[in-house]
Amino acid sequence: MKKAAPLVLVLALAGCATTETRMPNPATDIASIDVRRTPASSQALNEIADAYVKLSLEIGTHEDGYIDAYYGPAEIRTAAEAAPRDKDALLAATRALSAQLETAARRLSDPMERRRAISLRAQLRAAETRLLMMQGTRFTFADEAERLFGIRPRLKPLASYDADLAKIEALVPGEGPLWQRVETYLDRFTIPKDRLQKVFDAAIARCRGRSAAQIAMPEGESFRLEFVTGKSWSGYNYYQGGYHSLIQVNTDLPIRLSRALDLGCHEGYPGHHLLNMKLEEQLTKGRGWSEFSVYPLYSPQSLIAEGSANYGIDLAFPGASRADTERDVLMPIAEIAVPPDDRYWQLLGAIKKVSGARLTIAQQYLDGAIDRSTAVALTQKYMLVSPERADQSVRFTEQYRSYVINYGLGEQLVQAYIERGKPSREEMWRRMAKILSEPTLPADLLPR
Repeated sequence: MKKAAPLVLVLALAGCATTETRMPNPATDIASIDVRRTPASSQALNEIADAYVKLSLEIGTHEDGYIDAYYGPAEIRTAAEAAPRDKDALLAATRALSAQLETAARRLSDPMERRRAISLRAQLRAAETRLLMMQGTRFTFADEAERLFGIRPRLKPLASYDADLAKIEALVPGEGPLWQRVETYLDRFTIPKDRLQKVFDAAIARCRGRSAAQIAMPEGESFRLEFVTGKSWSGYNYYQGGYHSLIQVNTDLPIRLSRALDLGCHEGYPGHHLLNMKLEEQLTKGRGWSEFSVYPLYSPQSLIAEGSANYGIDLAFPGASRADTERDVLMPIAEIAVPPDDRYWQLLGAIKKVSGARLTIAQQYLDGAIDRSTAVALTQKYMLVSPERADQSVRFTEQYRSYVINYGLGEQLVQAYIERGKPSREEMWRRMAKILSEPTLPADLLPR
């Protein structure tokens, strides 16, 4: 296992102790969601959750992309979109709903219900923050990240990555800028366009096989893969509900072999597709918790989603198994010459160690400490990419702002939780399943 870089966090919420629970069986536990048998405090929480769903869908009418997924009743979405309240009214409603939640939460006795309430409180705080941002309020990078995603980043200075750059320099010696040498070397491993479908099909199949061996998949689950252009991201999962996803891969820039397993795991298994399926199966359908039928992108859900999706790559392909899969399976399909040594994989590992620089660059740019051209130049230097790839990275930051923290910091938090105490492989997968199937916040992943 890789050793994660040091992570310093201040959580926005506290008191979310992880509790062992039996997952409900939708076929036998129907009574657990029968209103007639639901305690008054739980019923109050259900009503707040229903109001939160409608509120979120109305907010989504004011910002394209705010709702990442919704798979509840169509008539609720239709009604919300037909007559949405204005942003001032939605902000007032968000605060009123938060106050109702505080009152209802005090009467809850069941540990999972309390976790549910704390999770919903964090989601409402994020909604309030995003509404303020829509109306022109600007927070510092750290404040924005804390309010939206439940984590306050303390990022390393760029100079702290210089020693790692020196190690990369040793792997690709020669003339010219280091980023150019790295790009030239990695270009040897570009997947030809006419081989993309076959390579990604094979990669996703292996990601699914390793995940399905450890975490039960809902019956009938599926996804559709598309290759698209004109995006600021490299891959995206659009969860459709009913255990189905649309996975898109951006082909604006040449796609290298390493992205096949990265995106196969991150967007598919055990990443976004599996996470959304388990939340739908266990919480929306299994417990009748309507709030999990909607996924606002700018919320603590995203830190868990991106962190577990990123860590899921290493969980599914630990140690040398990733290199073995790429060497023995994917490179022949892509018709890429297999390298005679491990330098390619050593370089990828070394590049990942400097990936945290992206967050520092984003913070400096969004806080106004550097201008755009400097952000692009620093991205080239520390992320070791071409001007085109650096520009794409900065465009992502401009569009999604502090969302960028969810990848690196989220991965470190998930890794620390899953690997704590040197567990067996079976226990690691059990912990991953727990994250994917319960109302999980950053605080749930910290040591008790």
